[in-house]
Amino acid sequence: MSEIIAGITIPDTELTRAATTLVRKAADDTLFHHSRRVFLWGALKAAARGLEVDLELAYVGGLFHDLGLTPTYMTRNQRFELDGAEAARAFLLEHGRTEDEARAVWLAIALHTTPEIPLHLAPEVAVVTLGVETDVLGLDLLEITDRQRAEVVAAHPRPDFKNRILRAFYDGISHRPDTTFGTVNADVLAHFDPNFHRGDFVAVIRDSVWPQ
Repeated sequence: MSEIIAGITIPDTELTRAATTLVRKAADDTLFHHSRRVFLWGALKAAARGLEVDLELAYVGGLFHDLGLTPTYMTRNQRFELDGAEAARAFLLEHGRTEDEARAVWLAIALHTTPEIPLHLAPEVAVVTLGVETDVLGLDLLEITDRQRAEVVAAHPRPDFKNRILRAFYDGISHRPDTTFGTVNADVLAHFDPNFHRGDFVAVIRDSVWPQ
């Protein structure tokens, strides 16, 4: 039987059940509940904006978007966003979704920390960023009614969430600082690690092998 939270019906399919099981096993409570909220906020905002979204794909995008922060799925040499994107693509193809559908979710996850660009792509890409920006940054929160907000948070609580998600970011990327160059993730490392030195884009240009 499908679960309904704040008017959003969570698809009850073999694919979504498998996605829930996978992420529940890999992620702690903070990341799991955050990921479910991302799906719900994104679906609510997409509906409010008149976007037609494949909710199965949106669900996988929301649940897998931070999978690269978990010990099971994190790598050492690429951005954490790519870890989750690649896991989602493989998962969707294994469950019979098309290459184009899997690619859309790959983009949704790979770009979810990149401002603006996802909102100009397919709804299945935009929906993840809409959810992330709501849950982490509180952007455009007034698009969500007080009742909707209360129902989502009752189903998926966020105790001390600001501190816990920042710590999850740090724990998931501190071993691969070079992958944060030019991203918001560098802010997280700078916050927690006084010895972290950001890459300097200007210096990269000026020190390149070109003579002028």
